[in-house]
Amino acid sequence: MNTRFSSWLTKAALGLVAGLLSLSVVAQDFRIGFVSTDRLFREANIAKAAQSKLEQEFARREKDLQNLAQQLKTASDKLEREAPTLAESQRVVRQRQLINQDQEFQRKQREFQEDLNLRKNEELQAVLERANRVIKQIAEAEKYDLVIQEAVYINPRHDITDKVLTALNALK
Repeated sequence: MNTRFSSWLTKAALGLVAGLLSLSVVAQDFRIGFVSTDRLFREANIAKAAQSKLEQEFARREKDLQNLAQQLKTASDKLEREAPTLAESQRVVRQRQLINQDQEFQRKQREFQEDLNLRKNEELQAVLERANRVIKQIAEAEKYDLVIQEAVYINPRHDITDKVLTALNALK
């Protein structure tokens, strides 16, 4: 019985070794690529164009907000200087006006930020969609089994970001 068990154990061990060797061969043929989306958003021409477009689109509103903030500061400074000489009723009225102006400024600033974030997300999504199409083309052409875009660590030999940037920048 010991001989049968020993024979079975030997066969099982040989089977396990053969299985591990075949996995090793499969793993060697498995191609992995990595793309840094942060780099794409910073370095791709379409991402830079999108950023420039956003800056132009929101420049006037940003300037208006800066002017409004300056007016608010000027009014606040003026009230602070004149408060000791104003009648109580005048001081209260001007304080209320200042509070209302500040609330209006805060509202406009919030709306601006929300609109900017919405448009930025739309533009980044468009960049990402184009990048994903390019990544898929490269993966298919170069026979990658897996391409990932987020990782804690990646060996630089798997990084195909430069290839993707080159292909993205070549697009019209």
